[in-house]
Amino acid sequence: MIIYDETTGLIGLHTRHTTYQMKADARGVLLHTYYGPRIGQDDLSRLIRPADRGFSANPADAGGDRRYSLDTLPQEYPCAGGGDMRVPALEVAFADGSAAPDLRFVGLERREGKYALPGLPAFHGEGWETLVVRLADEANGLRAELYYGVAEEHDLITRAVRFVNAGGGPVRLERAMSLCLELPEGDMDLVTFDGAYGMERVPHRGTLRPGVQSVGSVRGASSHQHNPFVVLCRPDTGEDHGLCYGAMLLYSGSFLAEAERDQFDTARLVLGIHPRRFSWTLAPGESFTAPEAALVCSGEGFGPMSRRLHRAIRECLVRDPYAGRRRPVLINSWEAAYFRFDADTLLSMAEAAAALGVELFVLDDGWFGERDCDRRALGDWWVNEKKLPGGLTALAERVRALGMRFGLWIEPEMISEDSDLYRAHPDWALGPAEKPRSRSRDQLVLDFSRADVREHVFQALRAVIDGADVDYIKWDMNRSLTEVWSASLPADRQGEVYHRYVLGVYELLERFRQTWPDMLIEGCAGGGGRFDAGMLYYVPQIWCSDNSDPIDRLFIQGGTSFAYPPSAMAAHVAPVPNALNGRVASLQTRGTVAMAGAFGYELDPRSLTPEERETVRRQVETYKQRWQLVYQGDYYRLTDFFRPGPYVAWAMVSPDRSRALACLVYTQNRAAGPLRTLCLKGLDPEKRYRVDGGGIWGGAALMAAGYPLPPQTGDYDSVTLYLEAVKGG
Repeated sequence: MIIYDETTGLIGLHTRHTTYQMKADARGVLLHTYYGPRIGQDDLSRLIRPADRGFSANPADAGGDRRYSLDTLPQEYPCAGGGDMRVPALEVAFADGSAAPDLRFVGLERREGKYALPGLPAFHGEGWETLVVRLADEANGLRAELYYGVAEEHDLITRAVRFVNAGGGPVRLERAMSLCLELPEGDMDLVTFDGAYGMERVPHRGTLRPGVQSVGSVRGASSHQHNPFVVLCRPDTGEDHGLCYGAMLLYSGSFLAEAERDQFDTARLVLGIHPRRFSWTLAPGESFTAPEAALVCSGEGFGPMSRRLHRAIRECLVRDPYAGRRRPVLINSWEAAYFRFDADTLLSMAEAAAALGVELFVLDDGWFGERDCDRRALGDWWVNEKKLPGGLTALAERVRALGMRFGLWIEPEMISEDSDLYRAHPDWALGPAEKPRSRSRDQLVLDFSRADVREHVFQALRAVIDGADVDYIKWDMNRSLTEVWSASLPADRQGEVYHRYVLGVYELLERFRQTWPDMLIEGCAGGGGRFDAGMLYYVPQIWCSDNSDPIDRLFIQGGTSFAYPPSAMAAHVAPVPNALNGRVASLQTRGTVAMAGAFGYELDPRSLTPEERETVRRQVETYKQRWQLVYQGDYYRLTDFFRPGPYVAWAMVSPDRSRALACLVYTQNRAAGPLRTLCLKGLDPEKRYRVDGGGIWGGAALMAAGYPLPPQTGDYDSVTLYLEAVKGG
């Protein structure tokens, strides 16, 4: 609900549990006055008390009032150069070389429904309202439109910014952040989700110190190292209590999140496109739109924050061709065959998988061009019929004859120098062809800022996908961007390439969606290197990490769950010893962890023992019975990721609280260990539940006292409990 009091100028954005408030002051500076648990229409601008402090500069129109300074005011969209010395949201260079924009409030507009951002991902759906706040720098001819989307039922507020050059000369944007959030207290903790290839999005929590703390990516993708989702919270905040703010950027390129605890012990958070190597020139009349960001606030801890984000992402962001239906259980050929396969090998794998109940066979890397290793043929999207006589069409037909669907791995953004495509178009790779360029995985990056490059890739892949009637695509990206330069842009516009590249990826993904609306697309970037809300607008699931070891995955998937729902996490059972860390864990535990996401296998089903085949059959059947809890249930972390204990546990509860699936995996084992109980969450305290088809327990008792766990018998044991409410209970 959006309320604007024309008498006082107070603007209130209200969701079920939160209020976001702002107000333009007498000088037209748009002040941020409150964001937190829901309040009424009290004007909290009265909490802002002017004072002459800290040699802070005073604007020209302050009339000699030394108490009025932008350096001390909480603002909705602060600019650099005009006296505010904290981290800014906007930096520009005008035609005369000056760099001090002065945006003031000029009006607003309320609309029913949710705004859209052409060419960019954004939340959508029913029940939204839009507020557009207009700011202007009249002296320099720059205008800004601040977009706010309000989803009352989802407790979500979104932000975006559009700039228009209304002046007579060019304007160069050098920093255009999507969000600024001001908080009146600096005594906060900053939670970030960090890691590396194979160990992504592990939560880290630390005190917000005086000064600026930041995380970000300059890799051209959101990255394995840091995620474009951060949390600010009070020091006492836990899973089920305390105040926290989650901020998420819907963007898949380089990003920056900066949190500053300033000299007056207030906090400011800005989030948006990373300004390193970013600039965007606006000719008179041109506009630029910064990506969308989303805010969620919880006064009851991290758990409600996560569940609100999960529901909003599932219902208002993801466009799933399987909406309301179970996605197929798949098996991927990579860890079973790598590049060493022929049609008969693949078919024998598919036959073994089909006998276990698997529904989708995915052919990974190695099917195209002269691709026998990872050093060649990227970009040559024609089928290698030496390996696959009759092409993919013949293989797909044989797979479908087994009752399975057929899927394919692609890496459309990359090019090998040893490829027909590179020999024909060396200028299509990022970086000047006549200068040295760095390689990663022996690859270069195609210049997706160019429409002709995207058109070629689309048409080449269209012939393959249509020819085999492909049901599923795994879209991979296996290196960061370097030497980011495009032959299609002049020297003074090269700062636009990073962002234009991301826009090109989005355009091609959207074209895939429109051309093949029933095809399931899974995102991937060397595993979890581009796991962000921007990608989830185009793909309903993302390969969570190349590391499928179940113990590492506990922390990868658990950290990911702070922002993203289990239905978005592609999770597979892989062979042991694990390829990345050498660990050996039971097939049962590997299945337990993989079932906390979009479930599948990444192993050779022909190598399984009879006992293992029976275990896989049971896993597949169990997942088919309980998939709705994973895809639609409310997710509860039952253990504290900031204070790891001897096990990690989680639960997924149906929205009506009639069913639940609780899972636990031991990470430590020792002799003479205690007998443990597991306290559940999210159940109806008035209902009674049958646990694993056996005894009946009250919901209140299961949450307060817990359920007795069986004794641990070996390393990395796992426990799964299925609960169903008893009729009349």
